[in-house]
Amino acid sequence: MPKFADIAKGPNDLLNDDYTSNISLKCKSSAGPVAVTIETERSPAGALTSKIGGKFAYAGLNFDKLQHKADGSTVLETSLVPCKGCKMTFKANKGADLGVEYTAGSIITTGSLDVLNMSKLSSSTCIGVAPGAFVGGDLSYNLSGDKAGLSSYNVGASYSTGPLFASVTTASKFSQFNVGVLYKVNKDLSLASNTTHTSSKACDVLAIGGAYSGLVGSVGTIKAKVGSNGVTSACIVKEVAPKVNLTASGSISGADFSTFKYGFGISM
Repeated sequence: MPKFADIAKGPNDLLNDDYTSNISLKCKSSAGPVAVTIETERSPAGALTSKIGGKFAYAGLNFDKLQHKADGSTVLETSLVPCKGCKMTFKANKGADLGVEYTAGSIITTGSLDVLNMSKLSSSTCIGVAPGAFVGGDLSYNLSGDKAGLSSYNVGASYSTGPLFASVTTASKFSQFNVGVLYKVNKDLSLASNTTHTSSKACDVLAIGGAYSGLVGSVGTIKAKVGSNGVTSACIVKEVAPKVNLTASGSISGADFSTFKYGFGISM
């Protein structure tokens, strides 16, 4: 049962996840009841930046993320389940948002309030209307300033049957329609596409791509995509040792090799 924000998750994940132009190392370990994560990235100039975080629970309160960044800022995400089907959340980074998620049968409703500046209220609902079919919508309301009032509102739907998944969502107050399609050809090969449709441009193919994991020799999962901007990207994701994943990625614009970018990541 997805939340409205995840109603197009299938094709979006295939076409966006694992493609990177950064060099990174992510290490996870347990220190007693605390799950510790250390992430380090290398900038194009060669500088290293790190952030360290933890995840634990105490007295029914879940600290889903407590993270310190290299610039001195802190990220705090907590959650609490006061009753069955209801989860209260609090997220603080540059702002502070108090949220709620409520699940009742085939309905998931979320709400979020900016409690730092009391400037924004957001809500969404997703409903399962039939096996494999979901519809929903979201809206945001500005609470203060000259722009007080309804700031955004959108709807969407998704449907999956057998190997086919399709979703349609609106953006920019119904001025744009986004269509995502995911088709699982077999257990090894999946294909996906994302397109946008507006009054000024009937169809804009944002990306077409696929993922394949059936090569002999356990090469891993190979993903590739082509965007409407002319950029071709590819990546390989492989478990090189138990619980150690390697991701290697590269992209190039057209046939101009001067635009080639690469990324490399290890997660353990």
